[in-house]
Order: sequence, then structure tokens, then C-alpha cells
Amino acid sequence: MVAIPQDLPGSPEYASKLRYAWRVCSVTSLGLVLIGVSGSTLNVALPEVVRHFRADAFASGWILLAFLLVNTATLVFFGRVADLLGRREVYLAGFALFTVASLLAGLSPNVWFLIAMRAVQAIGAAMILANGTVIITDAFPPDRLSQGMGVYIGTLSVAQLAGPTLGGLVAEAAGWQWIFWVNVPAGLIALVWGAFTLRKVERGGAREPVDALGNLIVFAALSAALIALSEAGSRGPGSPVVIVGAAVALVLIPLLVVVERRASNPVLNVRLFGERMLAFANLASFCNALARASLILLAALYFQAARGVDAVTAALGVLPVPVGMALASPVAGAVGRRISPYVLSVGGALLSTSGLAVLMLNTAPATPYWVVGVGLFLCGCGSGTFLTGNTTQVMKALPAGSLGVVNGFRLMVMNVGIVLSVALTLSVLTGTVSPGLRSQVYAGTLSRISPVAVEQLMEGFRRTYGVLFAVALAGAVLAALARPRRTPPAPAAQDAPTGADGRPSPRSRR
Repeated sequence: MVAIPQDLPGSPEYASKLRYAWRVCSVTSLGLVLIGVSGSTLNVALPEVVRHFRADAFASGWILLAFLLVNTATLVFFGRVADLLGRREVYLAGFALFTVASLLAGLSPNVWFLIAMRAVQAIGAAMILANGTVIITDAFPPDRLSQGMGVYIGTLSVAQLAGPTLGGLVAEAAGWQWIFWVNVPAGLIALVWGAFTLRKVERGGAREPVDALGNLIVFAALSAALIALSEAGSRGPGSPVVIVGAAVALVLIPLLVVVERRASNPVLNVRLFGERMLAFANLASFCNALARASLILLAALYFQAARGVDAVTAALGVLPVPVGMALASPVAGAVGRRISPYVLSVGGALLSTSGLAVLMLNTAPATPYWVVGVGLFLCGCGSGTFLTGNTTQVMKALPAGSLGVVNGFRLMVMNVGIVLSVALTLSVLTGTVSPGLRSQVYAGTLSRISPVAVEQLMEGFRRTYGVLFAVALAGAVLAALARPRRTPPAPAAQDAPTGADGRPSPRSRR
């Protein structure tokens, strides 16, 4: 009998490694569901939290923004820290920190303590998100990695579908505290299962240093931009806080470019904008995130503040967005064998733009739900199609050695778009109502005040959808400009090595 070499399909070692890989996938998928559900539940249940604390407009926005800001600014940082301290240890510490912060958030005595706990949650989430993909890559055999990665990413659709409905049900039935406390048993299960499952990996090779200065500048620039956007909606664009915040952000951006060009392991690798297709594709991804990220929050506020429905009804009302994404992503992946990623990217961007146009032109308290639902569904389908095409287009165009760097860069660009999306949306939306009524928008109670106030808010919704429509349209143009260059056929050469199909081998094309 011929022995099967170790680590090849059919060998006992391969089967053992595959069993371990699927256990690892279950751990990392739990982490993705935990973070995804936590964020989407709060988008719907935010009015319940605001009413409890009687929070003003500024504090209400920062319940969401604190998490997004800290998570974005620390995502790459904790990927580097894991190289130094151990990926398993940092990953499990993320579960522990996220769980403790969720427990304390539900015990918050005031809104600013809650905001602080949201920031701590974000640090734990960054530890988890920065390392989950790498842990899966290390665990799976190369020939089964795409299968494991598909399951891991697919759990995000589960979180997006379950989160809004869960948030509405929990807020109505059990109270706002349980929006955070439901994370505690889930976090403990993930922590125990992770500690039991994940093997300690010896750290080998060169340890890349942490770009501390780059992380600090990113955090400071985003903080200044978010404060300026938040205050612009409540105090007007001429407010000193807005002017100073915008000035600080504008000064720090070129400083960041200079610092990152000199850093050996930059948190934002600005050199990746050097190639034309990559630059336009990443800018299109930024615009898509800016137009997409706040859509569920915006729709949930529309249903509660303008129509006066409860959190459960609002949660059901926003479901067309995640349903569209969940349906479009696998369909786009399946047809991607016959349609180029470039076409999927452009088509998805245009689909998102058309959905926002429907919402912009049909925003009124009495608009039939099916019209709103169609607009939301088109946005969801467009985003799912765009993300599939855009990601595939970028990754396929790069040598294998740079995939990790580019993926980290893409995540950072998208996260910045997500952070700015929420801040921009809340600022434009509440800018049309009087300062005394802005807190009623976040509390979802404006419809009880007066028809005049509701009509003012409707103008805010139309303006917000108009801004998001313009951003999405710009993203579609950028996606169209990201057309890959056609490589001219190489001249025939007798000594050029060829592959089995008669084409020049990869070595001869370098």
C-alpha cells in the first residue's frame, strides 16, 4: 500500500487539520455575528436609548459615532499588536473586553458613561475583526480556504438580517439595557469556545512595528471631522467648533500623507493610490460606504420619528436592505464567472443610485410602504453586487504577496466612509428642524409634536437622501473609471516559455 503524503487530501493529517479548521471557523463566525448584531440592533433601538437618558442631539449621535470612530482608528493597530503579542491572545482578549463593556453599558448611569463603554466595545471589536480573517487563513488548507472564508463572510448576512428585528423586539419587550446585555452570554460562549478551540501559534518571522504616529493622526483627524459634522447640524456651519474642527482635519490630512510615506509599516499605505485602477476602485468603495452605511439608521428614524411607529415595526420596515444584500451577494458571486467584476461593480453602483433616487423622490409620511421598500431593496441589492464585484476586481489585479496589505487598506478606507456616513447623515437630517426639536428626532417622538415639525423633518430626509444619491452617483462614475487596462498581446518569441494552453507562462509576462 502506498502511503499518502502528509497534509494532502485523503491523509489522516489533512482530515485532522480540516476538522480543526472548521472549529476555528465556528469561533471566528461567532465573533462576526456578535459584532454585526450588536451594531445593527442599536441602529433600530437608538430612539429607546435616547428617550431613557433624555439625551440631547449631540450626545445621541455620539452613541453611534464613538464606536465607529474608535473601531476604525484601532483596526490596523491591533493587527500589528497581534504580531507582537500573539494572535490568539489578542483575539480572545477582544472577546473578553467586548463582553465586559456590553455588561457595563447596560448598567450605564448616564449617557456619557454609555458612550465611553461603546468606545471600549469598539476596542474589543477591533481586536476581533483585525485577526479573524488571518486566523482562518492560517487554519484552513489552501485548497479549502475559499470555502471556509465563504462561510465566515456569509455569517455577516445573518447578522444583518437578524440584528434590526432583534433590536426592535428586545427594545420593546425587555428594555434598552438588553440591547447590550444580550451580548454577554454570546460573548462568554465565544470566549470559552475560542479558548478551548484555538491553538497557540508560535510567532515566527519578522515582527512588523506598530505605526503609532500614523494611528494617532488618523484618530485625531477623524475625531476633528466628526465633531465638525456633528456640530454643523446643531449649531450651523459658521459655529467656531465647526470651523476649528474642519481646519484641524484639513491640516492633519496632508500631514498624514507625509508621515505615512516615510513609515515602514504605514496604517494607511498611500502608495496604493498610485495605480489608476486601484485608486478609482478604492475611491468608489469609499463612496459606496458613505452612501450605504447609514441607510438602515436613516430608514429606522423615518419610520419612528415621521410615521410614529414602534421599534418592532421599524425593524421590519428596514429589512429590505439586508435582504437585498443577502440575495445579491451570492448571485453576483455566481454570475461572476461569466460577467467581469468591473461590470458587476458598475452595475451595483448604478443600482444603489437608483434606489436612493426612489427614496429621495418619494419621502413623505404618507408614502406607501411598498414604494419605500422598493427603494431600500434596490439599495441593498446594489450594495451587495458592488461589494462583490469591487472586491474581486481589486484582488484579482494584484500579486498574491500584496493581498493582505491591500485588503487592510480597503477595510480602512471603507470604515472611514462608514464613520463619515453616520455623522453626515445625522447632521444633514437634523439641520432642517429647530434646535429644540432635534432631540425629538433621535427619540423617535417628533410625530407627536406637530405636523409642521414633521414637514420640516421631511425636508431633512429629502436633503439627506439627495446627498447620499449624489455620493452614490459619484461612486458609480469612479467605478466606471476603474476599468482595467487591457494588456496588449505579447509578441511571439521562439524562446518564450509557454504553458499547456500555448499562452506565455507567468514568468515570461513579468
